[in-house]
Amino acid sequence: MRNNAVYMNRELSWLKFNERVLNEAGNPGVPLAERLSFVAIYQSNLDEFYRVRVGALADQLGAPHAIRENKTNMTTEEQISAILNETRRLDKKKAVVYEQLMGELEPKGIRLINFNRLSAEEGKQLEKYFNREIAPFLSATIISKQQPFPFIKNQEIYAVAQIETGKGKKKVAVVPCSNNVFPRLIGIPTREGTFMLSEELILHFMPKIFRKYTVLEKSLVRVIRSADIDTESHDDEYLEYREIMEKLIRQRKRMNPVRLELSRSLSKKMVSRLCREIHVEKESVFVSGVPLDLSFVSLLQNYLRSKGNDTLFYRKRSPRMTAQIDAGRPVMPQIMAKDVLLSYPFESIKPFILLLKEAANDPAVVSIKITLYRLANRSQIIEALVEAAENGKEVVVLVELRARFDEESNIDYSRKLEEAGCRVIYGLKGYKVHSKICLISSKAESGISYISQIGTGNYNEKTSALYTDMSLMTANQEIGREVAAVFAALLCGEKVEESNLLLVAPKCLQNNVLRMIDEEINHVESGEPGYIGIKINSLTDKAIIDKLIEASQAGVKIELIVRGICCLIPGVEGYTDNITVISIVGRFLEHSRIYRFGTHDREKVYISSADFMTRNTIHRVEVAAPILDKDLRERIDRMFDTMMQDDEKGKCLTSCGVYTARNLQNPKLNSQEFFCDRAEEGKW
Repeated sequence: MRNNAVYMNRELSWLKFNERVLNEAGNPGVPLAERLSFVAIYQSNLDEFYRVRVGALADQLGAPHAIRENKTNMTTEEQISAILNETRRLDKKKAVVYEQLMGELEPKGIRLINFNRLSAEEGKQLEKYFNREIAPFLSATIISKQQPFPFIKNQEIYAVAQIETGKGKKKVAVVPCSNNVFPRLIGIPTREGTFMLSEELILHFMPKIFRKYTVLEKSLVRVIRSADIDTESHDDEYLEYREIMEKLIRQRKRMNPVRLELSRSLSKKMVSRLCREIHVEKESVFVSGVPLDLSFVSLLQNYLRSKGNDTLFYRKRSPRMTAQIDAGRPVMPQIMAKDVLLSYPFESIKPFILLLKEAANDPAVVSIKITLYRLANRSQIIEALVEAAENGKEVVVLVELRARFDEESNIDYSRKLEEAGCRVIYGLKGYKVHSKICLISSKAESGISYISQIGTGNYNEKTSALYTDMSLMTANQEIGREVAAVFAALLCGEKVEESNLLLVAPKCLQNNVLRMIDEEINHVESGEPGYIGIKINSLTDKAIIDKLIEASQAGVKIELIVRGICCLIPGVEGYTDNITVISIVGRFLEHSRIYRFGTHDREKVYISSADFMTRNTIHRVEVAAPILDKDLRERIDRMFDTMMQDDEKGKCLTSCGVYTARNLQNPKLNSQEFFCDRAEEGKW
């Protein structure tokens, strides 16, 4: 029987996640300079949410029939309305948190001010600076028939004003403020550590820019544009896939606005004019009480570091070389002897990079195959693959060009790989390839020998030091053959239809997860205990959600660690009584995916690239790998159980749909810091 009380809307659940990020910005237990990062992350998260999710919802508004979300039954209009209302609430909270942060920074020697707090002499100095360093580089426009309203670029800041001629005629003026020529933060010469934002300086001097006019009202504006490009419906027989993607990226830069932010209130008439010119709905206009772009906080952090304010930052942590690998010996033989599991960012990605470099130079290695989704700048992964190709190895690289906002980088890397002699493919029509798999094939006496790597996160040296992820390196030959089958299918543009050890979406992941949940139900019905433990970023797949509800009703104990979206509400009597959901938002981005099925004596453990979202389970190529080594399985169990006890950063989702703090330990447990300590002590 359906009970809507057990479901939460996907979009509203995501906004709850972003509020947990914002809460860290206001958390006095977080070092002050790090709290600046959280408020900036909150804003960048919200920007992407509007670009991707609100953009997709906006596209549904023109549908001939009402489209309803499949869990809460909300229409598209209802979802957009709820999103806008919740965003306004969160914007007010963001303003409070931001002002609190700025107030706490003042005693530390940093001030961000406006003209109202300057002396007359300081005002004159800034005017001279404006005349010399900024004004010559501005391209101001007064809107007329000959000068149409300029295109407002995504996420860039503009100053707009209503101006009046001497004859009483009113016009609109626009000045772009985003410019690489002058700095975003302008220091006040007479006050060390005191700054003004360049866009505020431009806005203040609008009367100087338009000397012949009277400035009646003015504001800074910022537009967020949809990024919901359809990569599947564009099929040009005269263009290769990479060229199609380049064309779509250019198109995205001019897509419809979904949000307009103002730094000051404007008259209704002026707002209507801006909405008409920019093509945005009035309901999507927001007046912000804080700077429109908070990315400048990194500059404040750099200033604090330069002054030696180390206590305002997290204690420095560095990924450690795993104790599983002897750094003085080649990596490949060690993996052939025993499976290795790396836990980022507590352990370094270096052993995997060493593995690739060894393979590139090993005469026995005949091929390296890998799937790439997001990469670091100046990627060592790419360098190793290029070296392998130049050494005559067969190097097959699937570069997913549809990795949102990384498309241009991936296009550039695909060209570099091709130039080095790698074979580059672009995935599967209709399905993003999100799996993280690498296969090294070597000549052996028996014919061929495999080393496989399967991970939960990207092949990215930068994010491996910031995101929690897991990476399995194994010489299990059956796993190697199944990874080889995945690559064989991708090379032929096909999907894996069946597998034994691996779970491979879109055909062999969701169904196997459902089957293993059913197995736990059967154990409980046979009078035995049942257990399911899942750690993922998001839970939206309704088939899996409904099966988890069924398992809870049967009496299976279910523990879920879901960082972001969770459309399942636990603790609802008669439905989800046996389900616990926590979310960990801390210093590092929780990104690893772990699936646990069964009690300790019969447990199956997987690490995976897939969240439990329909986009992952049935619309992407994803791979989950079993952890067959008993020691590694127990290590993952200990990590999972520790995270479930995290009451410093772990918040519990209640039956009311609210995330609350917990008090389980004395002192409180921060699982991420605990794992850092364990890695430093070599006690994994």
